[in-house]
Amino acid sequence: MSEIFNIPSEKIKDFLNDNSNTVVLDVRTEEEWNGVGKPDAESLNSKTLFISLLLGPGRQKNENFVKEFLDKKVSKKDNILVICRSGVRSMAAAKLLQQQGYKNLINISDGFEGNPATGEGWKKSNLPCK
Repeated sequence: MSEIFNIPSEKIKDFLNDNSNTVVLDVRTEEEWNGVGKPDAESLNSKTLFISLLLGPGRQKNENFVKEFLDKKVSKKDNILVICRSGVRSMAAAKLLQQQGYKNLINISDGFEGNPATGEGWKKSNLPCK
């Protein structure tokens, strides 16, 4: 099985410039999207998908996560940058997609809000937000 790579937010602009066939998948909750903001990969010429790995304030597992992703008909040749708050849920989501045969999975290691161990995060790296 291929390795899931990590990329810090500070390297995303260069990555997207070099890889046009990329989808950004945000797996945070609807509450997080509405309260903290959303990545706007369209401004960087990529597509953004929003599918929660966990649902609601109780953070229940979204049993339909894989099906909802497969319904988006993302090519297995595309790069998929997976993002959550700080890089943990996104890695779990990437592993689920890996089991579906996706190989070009990249975890945004510092997430949307940042992770002191791995970087500033999407928002503080001045990447476009909605």
